[in-house]
Amino acid sequence: MNRRLFVALEPPEPVRRRLAAMQAGMRRAAGAAAGEVRWVAPDGIHLTLQFLGAVPEERVPAVEAAVAAAATESGELHLEVRGGGGFPSARRPRVLWAGLAGDVEPLAALAAGVGRRLAPLGYPPEEHAFGPHITLGRAREARGAVGLAAAIASAAEQDGPPWRATEVCLVESHLSPSGARYEVLARLALGAHRA
Repeated sequence: MNRRLFVALEPPEPVRRRLAAMQAGMRRAAGAAAGEVRWVAPDGIHLTLQFLGAVPEERVPAVEAAVAAAATESGELHLEVRGGGGFPSARRPRVLWAGLAGDVEPLAALAAGVGRRLAPLGYPPEEHAFGPHITLGRAREARGAVGLAAAIASAAEQDGPPWRATEVCLVESHLSPSGARYEVLARLALGAHRA
């Protein structure tokens, strides 16, 4: 049996509430175009470090060990939601996101460490550079959604509370017609074995 896995940081509840408020503001600003977006449920909001996809059940312990090893190489991270935008463009975004500030370089180093540790197991990091962001919604149409420029502009003006990331999570994604449900399989402390 395969499990659909990814590695992520989970924002604490005050940050989730702020991101949910940001989503609500984006929906209002988008008007009718908000219906063109599949919005991420607030309890499912996370910061993806690496998506692995289908992982055979017997390989999950090795994946967890690799992520744990990468986590010990990092220290705690101080992050803050800052602004927002759309990929690939504000004119026709496929992804609406919230940006991050704070320990962005150590965060990128953590993502690189996760990729380095997982690559020998057959899960190489993505080819494009790590761009720290939190996905708030995805366009229903593969070519992106139109009419969301105002929503993206409103997100770009919003900041959120800071948070201290102390652990990295190995998460399983359960897909269904009503949307994805996420289950944390392991919480691995950042810098747990540092001297």
